[in-house]
Amino acid sequence: MQQEFISKAISNAEKIVRAFNTKYDGAFDYSIRSLNVLDSLIEDFSDFADFSDEEIIDDFCAQAGSYILEVARRNYGGVYFWEDKMKQPMLKTGLPDFEISILTFEKVKNRIVNGDEDNIPYFFKGFSECVRKAEKGNVVTFG
Repeated sequence: MQQEFISKAISNAEKIVRAFNTKYDGAFDYSIRSLNVLDSLIEDFSDFADFSDEEIIDDFCAQAGSYILEVARRNYGGVYFWEDKMKQPMLKTGLPDFEISILTFEKVKNRIVNGDEDNIPYFFKGFSECVRKAEKGNVVTFG
């Protein structure tokens, strides 16, 4: 099951990489820095998105959200779980000592709708700081 979650997330993330990596000069390398480029892509998408087409919005959110999850997993480790209530994958980092979780699909959607106030690099910085400063028993969810 875990391998299935990883495969699905990687597949979704790779869609973003394949579609836009050339346009953005190879910046989609799963580094934390690449989230600045992803944030620009989301902003561009929001300028041209047909908000009445929920399927296109949801698909883009799944792809961009999966890219963020993969950046988190590749930089901090972690295990994928399915979040039933929100119908999306989540990444839990630090198990068993602590549990810092990140949900991203809704965050991407909020970035599309609300603009820069839902900035992805700022959001991820909070997650990163929490992981680095986590102590045994800490349980925090970002998203």
